[in-house]
Amino acid sequence: MEIEIKVDNSCKEPKIIVMTNEVTEEINNLVKRISQVAPQMMIGFREGGAEIIEQEKISRIYAENGKVFAIADGNTYTLRLRLYELEERLNKNYFVRISNSEIINLKKVKNFDLRLTGTICVKLDDGTVTYVSRRFVTKIKQILGI
Repeated sequence: MEIEIKVDNSCKEPKIIVMTNEVTEEINNLVKRISQVAPQMMIGFREGGAEIIEQEKISRIYAENGKVFAIADGNTYTLRLRLYELEERLNKNYFVRISNSEIINLKKVKNFDLRLTGTICVKLDDGTVTYVSRRFVTKIKQILGI
């Protein structure tokens, strides 16, 4: 793929033009990535107040007892969105679902222990240990290039 950037002082807003002889899967993926809006704001609730949570500070998001929680900078926040809604809002380059009830930030992973048969043990920077469910092991291995 060839990339060309032109600087034009009369240009008021950036403009992207894709020139191709056919629309391929690669072109469709490129257009999707370019047109994605910036990650949306996250609001968490704790101690009776609402706080803005920066996505890069979140280590994990999980569902428990019918509620959804996020761990960010050592604090636990209650979220009012469901996991599938959060999955759409989170930066897909860093966040990955590891089970039906949990999403982790790959930037906050200390290591992956692959010794267990059928699952993967994940250790996060904050000391939390969690597990990839069997259903998501193949997806995680693909992401990790294993």
